[in-house]
Amino acid sequence: MILVTGSTGLVGSHLLYKLASNNETVRAIYRSERKLEQVKNVFATYGGNYMKVFEVIEWVQADILDIPSLTEAFKNVTYVYHCAAFVSFEPDKYQLLRKTNIEGTANIVNFCISNNIKKLCYVSSIATLGKTLHNEAITEETIWNPEDDNNVYAITKYGAEMEVWRGTQEGLNAVIVNPGVILGAGIWRFGTGSLFKRAHAGLKYYTSGTIALIGVNDVVNAMIQLMKSDITNERFVLVAENWTYKLFLQTLAQSVNAKPPKKLASPFLLSLGWRLDWLNHKLTGKRRQLTKHLTSSLMSETNYSSEKFKETLNYNFKCIEEIILEIGATYRKQD
Repeated sequence: MILVTGSTGLVGSHLLYKLASNNETVRAIYRSERKLEQVKNVFATYGGNYMKVFEVIEWVQADILDIPSLTEAFKNVTYVYHCAAFVSFEPDKYQLLRKTNIEGTANIVNFCISNNIKKLCYVSSIATLGKTLHNEAITEETIWNPEDDNNVYAITKYGAEMEVWRGTQEGLNAVIVNPGVILGAGIWRFGTGSLFKRAHAGLKYYTSGTIALIGVNDVVNAMIQLMKSDITNERFVLVAENWTYKLFLQTLAQSVNAKPPKKLASPFLLSLGWRLDWLNHKLTGKRRQLTKHLTSSLMSETNYSSEKFKETLNYNFKCIEEIILEIGATYRKQD
């Protein structure tokens, strides 16, 4: 029996479809009924009788912060994919990020140990990797520096990784994947899916930085292959291509038949933007859309390498341009 946490998110739902389609026995954790409609929307992107795939999954209502519900969810489980996480770059969400990402992961690790789980796959992020000088490629060996001005999401995902590594010291077999920005179809209200919605509405500006991209199916395939392999207690960066934001946003616009952004957002404009966003948050209580850390990342140039994974598993990632155009076409059908 395979257990998947975060099953209603982008990675979790695409992972579920892949596992269930391959006739694996799968149990999925969900928190609310309305989230299941989100999963069905993702499954629908694959076409065919997707409800048949949905119905073979054993759905269990549970929360990674609720010990009694996890006790039920872990019964007869042998492998665990831990995809659940809270994603936010808002400083005032730090405590919630800590609770979900660190405490929640600690709970999953503890249950894996106490239930003699054969292997755990944890979905982390490239946000937990360190920085290099002179735009050298960032790899699994690039050391995290806690003294850097790290954003709150990165700090808590790094803390979650420490819980996984702690588990390996206590006898748990685990692998960690560190994907870049994950692109996939089916969820359009938030996450990267919302970028297609914004592009369709029209984007005026692009930024000067770079973005590390990978398709959700490549992430899912990597996770499954690593779990089926003899590889344990290692991490793998998952980035197919490093693009400029200009190319990324222009390709997004192309994929949804919208006008591409033509103006470069200056550092001054971005600096003004995050300050106004902060003020709007304070006055209205609305969630932050642009933070100081996010602004910095939009202007920074970074280069990530997945050579370790590609060489170890003899795997080639799908072309990002092709992925974006396919997702854009799906968005136009589902919108």
